Amino acid sequence: MPGGRLTDGDREQIAAGLKEQLTYAEIARRLARPTSTISREVTRNGGPDGYQADPAHRASKQRAHRSKWALPPTPPVGHRRDLRALHGFEEQCAALLVLSGLPRMTARVLACLVTTDGSLTAADLVQRLQVSPASISKAIGQLEEQKLARRERRPMQRHEEYTIDDEVWFQSWLASARINALLSDLAQQGADILGLDTPAGARLQDMAQFLDHVGRDMVQAAERWRKVLLERRTSDH
Repeated sequence: MPGGRLTDGDREQIAAGLKEQLTYAEIARRLARPTSTISREVTRNGGPDGYQADPAHRASKQRAHRSKWALPPTPPVGHRRDLRALHGFEEQCAALLVLSGLPRMTARVLACLVTTDGSLTAADLVQRLQVSPASISKAIGQLEEQKLARRERRPMQRHEEYTIDDEVWFQSWLASARINALLSDLAQQGADILGLDTPAGARLQDMAQFLDHVGRDMVQAAERWRKVLLERRTSDH
């Protein structure tokens, strides 16, 4: 029924509509559903090129099972939230992060940290996501490599905590810029070896110049935003 959970038949029609190259809005009209329901369903299950009805339905059952046991912890007093809406938001957030290139478990952990006031321990994440400690450890390691999360241990505290601080996007952006700079240098090295008068050499030099230009723009944009953020914080105080 419109507004309820998607059925097996609904997902078959979504898959058929995607094969016909219909828009999300056209598929939504067929099913008498909101367009956002269709876009969310497709995004979290492989995107328009990878969506399949049966795997999507199995994934939906798994999410429904997790939601019974893994709703976000009750927020502190004074922070009234719709926990089911928050859980749904985390799922959407994780799905988009997967499309950006993050492994699914890493994306789920990041989504939890983004929506948490403060920090979470490994035990918190295991309980919240219903996965093994090893999965959490691997995901945290990947997030640390990309400067998207950090771990800390407070004095007299037994367990490590994982958190996202106010600088996370700035630091992650700079880490990406550094990778671009390294790739630019490597591409230029390859261009010099192959010779700029060869197609491969010319291609590598174009790559080097492009990455160098984009990397510089990334750093400048990050610094501008950081300045704006610091000024805003100063004015707030």
